[in-house]
Amino acid sequence: MNSIATVIALFFFFPILVKAQEEKPVASAEELARKLSNPAASLISMPFQNNTDVGIGEFNGSRNTLNFQPVVPIKINPKLNLITRVIIPIVSQQNITSENVKQSGVADAVLSGFFSPAESRNGFTWGAGPVMLLPIATNDFLGSKKFAIGPTALVLKQFSGWTIGALANQLWSVAGDEERNDTSQLLLQQFTVYNWKSGAGLGLITEWTQDWKASVATVFMTPQITAVTRLGRQTTQVGIGPRIPVAAPGWNKADFGVRAQLGFVFPQ
Repeated sequence: MNSIATVIALFFFFPILVKAQEEKPVASAEELARKLSNPAASLISMPFQNNTDVGIGEFNGSRNTLNFQPVVPIKINPKLNLITRVIIPIVSQQNITSENVKQSGVADAVLSGFFSPAESRNGFTWGAGPVMLLPIATNDFLGSKKFAIGPTALVLKQFSGWTIGALANQLWSVAGDEERNDTSQLLLQQFTVYNWKSGAGLGLITEWTQDWKASVATVFMTPQITAVTRLGRQTTQVGIGPRIPVAAPGWNKADFGVRAQLGFVFPQ
């Protein structure tokens, strides 16, 4: 991982490690599961999300992407929080760009900041702020070599164990390698989750990425089961489910995929 990615990781790790040393009252599994279903919740977490896709393109390639995506809330004032989230993908792929060729390394990172009310009203929550694409990729095939920026927003409603919401962001490149194509990319994510009092959950996530420059869309649907548990004294969330490709350009279309996740939770 290069120096920029290291700095970002340390920035998010430091408050997590400090908070982890403090004694906190134990939240119920139901409460934690509800907060983890809310991207704007005031909850420090350190999720690792692993996506494995197989049967990609004409060379029957495969790709494994491990997303390290810590979330750190910052209290601006009693009524407003800033929820910061970074996604750093670690990618290993083969037979994608050509036959018997492999690439691996860190891909471009995405840094988001959601300004959100500290308290929801009637279960309704929203957040909005900036999003940035950071060109930290360690392999030319895994990154855009473009710095991009744009808006991001989310809305959700929680009621009777349900969480229903959507998140969107739009990125436009503003600097970077002039020999690379400009970036104009939209992400729409819809999520529906039901959590039981035990902390177990069942959900469906739909992710649609639209590349406006290339006029292509990539769509995945991921039904998954989750559970809140403890590893020793550490509260964790685990989850798994199929990653179903719905649409993608031919060279990048997978036959099937699997998503597994492990998240470390630090209640505030």
